[in-house]
Amino acid sequence: MSNLELDSINITTLKALEYFRSVKIPRLDLKKYPFPIVVGSGNALNAGMAIFGQQKAVFASESNFKEILKRYRDLIKKKQISHGIIISASGEKDSVWEIKAAHKAGLKTVLLTCSSESSAAKIAEEVHVFPKLAEPYTYNTSTYLAMFLASGQEKVAMIEKYILTLKLPKNFKKYRAYAFILPDELAAIAPMLEIKKSELFGSNVSLRAFSYGESRHAKFVIQSKDELVISFGKNIYFGHPQHRLELIPPKTAGKAWVMAVSYFLIGLIQNSKPDYYRQNIKKFCTDYGYKAYPGSKPFPVIVPGN
Repeated sequence: MSNLELDSINITTLKALEYFRSVKIPRLDLKKYPFPIVVGSGNALNAGMAIFGQQKAVFASESNFKEILKRYRDLIKKKQISHGIIISASGEKDSVWEIKAAHKAGLKTVLLTCSSESSAAKIAEEVHVFPKLAEPYTYNTSTYLAMFLASGQEKVAMIEKYILTLKLPKNFKKYRAYAFILPDELAAIAPMLEIKKSELFGSNVSLRAFSYGESRHAKFVIQSKDELVISFGKNIYFGHPQHRLELIPPKTAGKAWVMAVSYFLIGLIQNSKPDYYRQNIKKFCTDYGYKAYPGSKPFPVIVPGN
């Protein structure tokens, strides 16, 4: 596996946007699911919270899904909660037992995935398949970006144009720490960025992300010249006054815009630091990472597209 095959995440973001200009993305009508239980693992759950966060919904992870089903048993029995929406780009791992559990509990199972032939797709009652590109393991850039575009119908060309005309400070690459401040209504994307920190940098680079409301709660007690604070909107309070970058979203910007711009910037940070991800991802996929899932086989370093 050569380094050239493992693009940095800013490149996968640009490739995904280019791809989505040429393929049809199915529309995801959220009104069909007035009060669902939405379940996912890691960034799948965060993506679900971003998609369904503006309506009545219950959210669950692989850790508490069984308990959530018990807790809302009465509402499920009364059909007030009628759908279990499982989000899994691969349609494997935890999504398989989650669909079985949701169905057993009396929910209509809906799978949001990028893999039409996956184990979960074969047993879910309703399957929505979104286009994706081949990407390095853990990235899931085109996967969740497609789901965001499907639910929000943002214009890909607008997002792409913004990224390609983005102006950054000359010393952008020299910071040792970065913080993102996101609009309150898109707070669910903040954990998606923090997960990217773990996947791409581990403990080697500080990368933090908060909603504007969260930022007020002592997140910036320490103002550092070594941290660049990147806000999506006006920022007059957080971070060192001379080390802030304000990005003003277009009027039509939504979750797809925020995700794409954030991932692009994280990729630029990735390029400016030692190659932590490429140095470790192959061993993770083929040596020890997959062993945490009983019965799993080694993970592909490059996850195929569809």
